[in-house]
Amino acid sequence: MRVNQLSYNVDWTKFKIGWSFFLPCLRTEEGKQEVLKVTNRFGFEVTIKVVIEDGIRGLRIWRVR
Repeated sequence: MRVNQLSYNVDWTKFKIGWSFFLPCLRTEEGKQEVLKVTNRFGFEVTIKVVIEDGIRGLRIWRVR
């Protein structure tokens, strides 16, 4: 997956319901759209929130279904 000109390798097959991960990202709207493209392809339902963790802005992505 490519977000804000950076490549991220996510093993989507291991992303279970209830799990979440943090994705560092400055342009959050672009990041959300890229995450939704990938998760829709896998048939996942996710919740995405813009957060700041340890002083770093990004997205927290939860798989909800």
